[in-house]
Amino acid sequence: MTNCIFCKIPQNENDSRIISKFKYCYVIKDEYPVSKGHLLIIPFHHTENWFTTSKEVHLEIIDILVHMKAKLDIEYKPQGYNIGMNCGEAAGQTVMHLHVHLIPRYAGDMENPKGGVRGVIPSKQKY
Repeated sequence: MTNCIFCKIPQNENDSRIISKFKYCYVIKDEYPVSKGHLLIIPFHHTENWFTTSKEVHLEIIDILVHMKAKLDIEYKPQGYNIGMNCGEAAGQTVMHLHVHLIPRYAGDMENPKGGVRGVIPSKQKY
């Protein structure tokens, strides 16, 4: 896809934003990080979201999450993680190319983290 920002990144072999490459996906640091070490896992081929991609990409993303978590553990020593993706505009997806967020979390980075990803709808986070 010609105007997709995530399709363009790997087209430049020397793009320094890519920190790791795998068979089906690449990894970059999020340009608007939620925390230190926030990463994006992105398939090379254009696919809209988790539900439109192949099983091979699903499996590789799971392996990459484990691999990159181990690296982040050493470099940043977070106390937890959020893993997330937005699938569709109603879910907040703004770049219509599958990308999975791996977000390190640190004790005290927010007053009360209870509810975690439920915070996408703030009134539903606290229960």
